[in-house]
Amino acid sequence: MIHVRVGIAGYGVAGRIFHGGLLRQTPTAEVVAVVTRNPDRRAEVAADFPAAAVRDDLTGMLTDDRPDLVVLATPTRFHADAALECFASGVPVVVDKPMALDAEQAQQMVTAAEVAGVAFTLFQNRRWDSDFLTVRRLIAEHELGEVLRFESRFERWRPEPSPGKWREDLPPEEGGGSLLDLGSHLVDQAVQLLGPVHSVYAEVASRRGTAADDDVFLALTHLGDVHSHLSCGNLAGAPGPRMRVLGSGGAFVVHDLDGQEEALRTGRRVVTPVGRLCRGAEFTPVEPTPGDWASYYPAVFAAVESGGPMPVDPLDGVHTMEVLDAARASAASGSTVSL
Repeated sequence: MIHVRVGIAGYGVAGRIFHGGLLRQTPTAEVVAVVTRNPDRRAEVAADFPAAAVRDDLTGMLTDDRPDLVVLATPTRFHADAALECFASGVPVVVDKPMALDAEQAQQMVTAAEVAGVAFTLFQNRRWDSDFLTVRRLIAEHELGEVLRFESRFERWRPEPSPGKWREDLPPEEGGGSLLDLGSHLVDQAVQLLGPVHSVYAEVASRRGTAADDDVFLALTHLGDVHSHLSCGNLAGAPGPRMRVLGSGGAFVVHDLDGQEEALRTGRRVVTPVGRLCRGAEFTPVEPTPGDWASYYPAVFAAVESGGPMPVDPLDGVHTMEVLDAARASAASGSTVSL
C-alpha cells in the first residue's frame, strides 16, 4: 500500500486523540506537519510526532510541507474555508465531523472537491463502533424481523459546562452544541441502518446557561415509515441504553458505549460491551462484532492510491446536515419538518 504523508490541521482532542492516535496505528502513515499555534499543543506534537513540522497556519503547511492528505480537525466553523484551500492546492481531505455548519456549506465543499478533481471524505468513526456493526449484522441476518424503531443515545451527566471547550461555549451558528457534535454521529448511524430521512421532529434546548445547546431529542421518519428516536445531551442523570432496536421478531439492547475512544485516550485495551437479544422475558447475550476504527485510514489511503471510493461518501455528510438543519427548524417552530 502507498506511503502517505499526512498533515493535521488542529491538535485538540480530535486532532491528537482520534486522528493522531489512529494515524500512529497505521504503518503506512507519516505525519509530516501539524497546524497549531497553541504552545501546549505544539509541545504535544513534538512528543507525539518528533519529525513533524509545526506550522502556524494551513497555508504554510500546504506550501512548505506538501502533504499527500490533509486532516481537518479544527473547530467546525473553519472546516469549509480550510477544505476549499486544500482543494485549490490539489490536496485530498479528511474532514472531521460535523462536516460543516449547515447543509449549504457542506454541499459547497462537495462541489468544490468535484470541480477540482480532489478526493474528499468525512471522518464518521462511529460507523465502525462495535454496537453499530452488531446491529447491522443482526438486521442483515433477520434476527429482529422487521425493524420498527431504532433508538440511539449519547447521554451523560455533566451538569457544569467545561470551561474553555468551544463545543460547549459557542452558539450553533459558530459550530457549538450537542446537535452538531453528537447529533451528527446519531443521524449518520440511523441513515446507514434505515435509509434516507424524509421528516424530522426535534426538541433542542440549552439547559446549562451557555450559548450551546446541550439537550437534544430527534424523531426521524425514514423511507418505508421506519422511525429513529435519537437523543444526546449533558443533563441525563440516568442515561438510557446506548442502543435499543425494536423489531417484529425481537429487540436488541446494548447499554454501554463502545470502548475504542476510551482506549485511544488512555492507552488501555479496548473493552467491548455485550448486548442482548430480547423477546419478552427471554434474552440471550449477543456475540459483538468487534469495533474497527483502525480500518478507517487504510481505507482512505487505498482510495487515494486507486482513485476509488472513499470509506465515507461526503454526500452522506450533506444529507446529515440537511437533517440537522431540519431539526433546528423543527425545534424553533415546534412542528415536523419534511425534507
